[in-house]
Amino acid sequence: MDDIKYLFGRKIKELRLKNKLSQEELAEKIDIAERNLSKIECGKSFIRAEKIGRLAEVLGVTPKDLFDFEHQKDLDEIRDELISAIQLDNKNLRVLYQFYNIIK
Repeated sequence: MDDIKYLFGRKIKELRLKNKLSQEELAEKIDIAERNLSKIECGKSFIRAEKIGRLAEVLGVTPKDLFDFEHQKDLDEIRDELISAIQLDNKNLRVLYQFYNIIK
């Protein structure tokens, strides 16, 4: 269950950031305490079932999408590669930063 809570929390955080919402804003929109949303995003807690529909609506996805973790696993691999890339020399680090600014 802990793995599901962790993956669910990561998914919520990813979607929240994609929607340019702060934890405070999202918590208010789904009527939960901000500290509870923080615990959910960290994988330490789980959202109540009756809040899932509203959460999905606010984040612009279906409830089923909230539990699609296959994409999340790919993001973990991407993050690992980017962390390795940070070990680049200064010249290549600048190129990586320029690329980041183009795609963000």
